[in-house]
Amino acid sequence: MFSAADLPETIPVFPLPGALLLPRARLPLHIFEPRYLAMLDDTLKTSHRLIGMIQPYEVPGAKPARLHSIGCAGRLTGFSETEDGRYMITLAGISRFRVVTEVEGFTPYRRCEVNWDGFDRDLGGAERDPAFDREVFMNLLARFFDSQGLKTDWESLKEAEDELLINSLSMLCPFEPEDKQALLEAPSLSTRRETLVTLIEFALRGGTSEEIMQ
Repeated sequence: MFSAADLPETIPVFPLPGALLLPRARLPLHIFEPRYLAMLDDTLKTSHRLIGMIQPYEVPGAKPARLHSIGCAGRLTGFSETEDGRYMITLAGISRFRVVTEVEGFTPYRRCEVNWDGFDRDLGGAERDPAFDREVFMNLLARFFDSQGLKTDWESLKEAEDELLINSLSMLCPFEPEDKQALLEAPSLSTRRETLVTLIEFALRGGTSEEIMQ
């Protein structure tokens, strides 16, 4: 278990559109670009083994891509190397962070100075959602999955704890990157669930991300 004192001031960041990591959740990734292979090699040499997942802004022609101000750091908890030198890794979500500034340097990957203030609950135990009406939510989810042609293990979803269910769906559902960012920035599990429901309802009505943001 991490404490606030364990969190470093500077971490490598991995800007990946649509890839969402949340505290206490796990994100599998396939790494093959040389700069990110270098990032993994350097991360394995640290005591914290943290990598920051962050959404880049979709701005055509912007290089390097601008980064959103809030991301989530994950601890490298598992990796395997393929015969051709690629990595299959797993990040375990530890805490969200706010970008202070990007660090200039000689690494091929990007690094940021970050601030962890305001995300204390990320380091605690699993959150509960007292107002969560699971039956209503599952009915809505079934309609959404049917409309998207998605399949899942419904028994596992029904048995999952509130946080695991809501966070897993937030990470896995096919939403736009800006929608994923809204789910990441939700201040509590209840507000994340409300955001998730809004996104699903708009998708069922044929709405777009732009309509939701207005």
